[in-house]
Amino acid sequence: MPKPTAIAATMPPHYAHSGGHELAAHLQKVIAPDPQAGRSRNSFVAHVRGDGKIQSLESHLSGVSQLASELAGKFGLTTQGALVGLLHDLGKYSAAFQAYIQSATGLLNQDEDEDFVEAAGLKGKIDHSTSGAQLIWTELAGQGNLASVAAQILALCIASHHSGLIDCLAQPDNKPAEDLFTKRMNKSTDKTHLQEVLGKANQKLLETARGLLVRQETTQAFQAWISKILGKVPGNDPRSPIFQQQVGLLVRSLFSCLIDADRIDTADFEHPGRARHRLRGKYEAWEVLVQRLETHLKGFTPRHPIDALRQDVSRHCLAGAAREKGIYTLTVPTGGGKTLASLRFALHHALKQGMDRVIYVIPFTSIIDQNAQVVRAVLEPEGVETGSVVLEHHSNLTPEQQTWRSKILSENWDAPVVYTTSVQLLETLFGAGTRGARRMHQLANSVLILDEIQSLPVNCVHLFNNTMNYLTDFCGSTVVLCTATQPLLDQVDPYKGAIRVPKDNELMPDVKRLFDDLKRVEVVNRRKPGGWSQDEIAALALQETQTSGSCLVIVNTKKAAQAIYRLCKESSLAEVFHLSTNMCPAHRKSILSDVRARLDQVPSTPTLCISTQLIEAGVDVDFGSVIRFTAGLDSIAQAAGRCNRNGRAKQGLVHVVNPCAADESLDKLPDIQIGRNVAERVLDDYEADPEKFGNNCIGPEAMTSYYKNYFFARANDMSYPVSAKQIGHDDTLLNLLSTNSMALADYKRTKRQAPMIYMRQAFMSAAKAFKAIDAPTRGVIVPYTTAGKDLINDLCAAYLPEKEFELLRRAQQFSVNVFQNVLESLSKAGVVREIRTGAAILYLTDSRYYSSEFGLSETPQGNMEILYVASQ
Repeated sequence: MPKPTAIAATMPPHYAHSGGHELAAHLQKVIAPDPQAGRSRNSFVAHVRGDGKIQSLESHLSGVSQLASELAGKFGLTTQGALVGLLHDLGKYSAAFQAYIQSATGLLNQDEDEDFVEAAGLKGKIDHSTSGAQLIWTELAGQGNLASVAAQILALCIASHHSGLIDCLAQPDNKPAEDLFTKRMNKSTDKTHLQEVLGKANQKLLETARGLLVRQETTQAFQAWISKILGKVPGNDPRSPIFQQQVGLLVRSLFSCLIDADRIDTADFEHPGRARHRLRGKYEAWEVLVQRLETHLKGFTPRHPIDALRQDVSRHCLAGAAREKGIYTLTVPTGGGKTLASLRFALHHALKQGMDRVIYVIPFTSIIDQNAQVVRAVLEPEGVETGSVVLEHHSNLTPEQQTWRSKILSENWDAPVVYTTSVQLLETLFGAGTRGARRMHQLANSVLILDEIQSLPVNCVHLFNNTMNYLTDFCGSTVVLCTATQPLLDQVDPYKGAIRVPKDNELMPDVKRLFDDLKRVEVVNRRKPGGWSQDEIAALALQETQTSGSCLVIVNTKKAAQAIYRLCKESSLAEVFHLSTNMCPAHRKSILSDVRARLDQVPSTPTLCISTQLIEAGVDVDFGSVIRFTAGLDSIAQAAGRCNRNGRAKQGLVHVVNPCAADESLDKLPDIQIGRNVAERVLDDYEADPEKFGNNCIGPEAMTSYYKNYFFARANDMSYPVSAKQIGHDDTLLNLLSTNSMALADYKRTKRQAPMIYMRQAFMSAAKAFKAIDAPTRGVIVPYTTAGKDLINDLCAAYLPEKEFELLRRAQQFSVNVFQNVLESLSKAGVVREIRTGAAILYLTDSRYYSSEFGLSETPQGNMEILYVASQ
């Protein structure tokens, strides 16, 4: 690699210190595409769409630069966004790439053009992402330590824009640690085509890039960022994992701006019909949305005694919205009306603070539909286009590996109110590739409502805490941690990362009193030696249904749910329902609708429901009694929220039972198993001294005791441990994304010196090891009802991406997420296919494998009915 050299400022002096708008105007002026560009096959080609129209490379680089500059402005990195956008595809000027793309798209003729190549074997093999990174590194890194830091951050974004952020320092299997960043920057220019493209590239473009490189703010902005981050770290220690992780988050933020800009510019050229559907931040005004909500709230007529307390919760949220940005907690017992109360806070806060969007993060897809439906009815009333305000993003239909088609279908959270899952949020923050990272910049200057925060995976605690602190301290965001069972995220190891919740930032002024006022159930600890048999549990459920009019049984496994359902079904004393995640959302919604209709009758019709834990977090149902298998105390409290929810009875009963060991194995469910063990200790302590816990075994005192014990028991899990089987050595993701100390020590041992780079994180190794859930799933579209069958037929027949995009939105309601072993079983049976070869979107071909009682099954039931068989 050539030695770093000084560069002369070639950008006009006025623009060398201009703001974002002037910079964008300058970019548009100096590298505006030639009117003839794209019409000749001899021009430099970025993309060719189906109708033969060409996007010139100058047009693409200019467009991405302007958009990346705009997006990065929210981080104070306008210049840096423009620079990485301008140089990200510099390598496409090479003869090798031009021969490839023009041959692949028919611009070069095999029989007539000597530059023609066989393109099929070259896809992804011509390096066009390194030369732009090398240019920055070559011309900036030698100008001092600060310039070297800036050069590494900028070069990382460009070099990684197809793969996801690359490793800086890595420790491969049974090999010495290696400085992969420097190796990439030192890659032969014969392979990266750097010298060639510098001679061929649009000279105005290069002049503009070099002008951006010499701007003082190009390096000083990063210096300011690093100083701000260090100033918030306990002890101001630059060796702290918090500091190093947050510097990595800064890189990911800028990287996100580049990825989104690149994908938008490419997709809008290839599919211009999609461009008009993008909102690009032009949303309905917050004043309008606030008015719609307030109008709805004024029209609310109390139906239950508890409604007055819910209105009080809402008033406190409204008052809290006037406060400054930051991290807040909203601790409200189940059934306390958090959904609309938190929305009230979010909309008013966004209006007061001038924020970009509100993002609701919910742990389970089973309750996103319900909550989003409630909010959509308020914010998208009759006459307002559906989807213009509320975006739901919780699909697992597209695979983790991004294809050209999934790029078109991917979401970038461009909406004022977004409903998504914890999985999607965590993938955005820590996941591999570019699909999740693309959305990260949308978290800046946003209100994040994290519902049921107690469901955060314990192995993500430190990574999550440091990220929430980063967003609120440096990115202008506000975070609200909502739950009835507030975990002690601010009391974990501060050196590794505790969330910083300022004193008095609980939105409810008196949580203890609120819990007392909202207490509607008595939790009865009915555990016994040897445990309860399934026959005994079924008998108790039927007895409670007769006594209370309705009963909900919540179990820990799908196997137990089916077994108890079958036993209860043998009785004619009540209508029995079954719920599990083997059912698609449309199926679950239908059953819940039937259940709610029965429960709302006065008197209620005898109703018994057997469910996995999907029902206990946020699902709005009101049973006369509940039976809960032993689990974490937070789960027991959530289950209690489904009992006497509206206070119609003086008191509801929640029975905690322990199934006999022969009927339940939790060895493969460590979160439930450890939570259960800790909860049993707290329940025993409560029975010994109820007053110590405020006479409430699921109240704030009991929950504090539970989480202290739970987090102590799992302290070693909170940094996201990874094994040698996953990455070649035992480590943690927190370490890989921060100091990367193990690889650094090995490098020093073998090279006798430290690597000459500032950032040493193993971004790609960590991202590949990261899974938001321990066992990733794939979505399978199922033939539930005629609507599901018709949808499958339409998808198999859809060839236009625009049409497929809308169909896939609908298909979220008809998909079941399955684990890999189940998918392999169904594939072996020959009943799962792609809707089209290469589409990577799966559907169930045989309706016998989907039943009305249990949903998706690995064994056939009923009569055979073959659905549309897609052409393969």
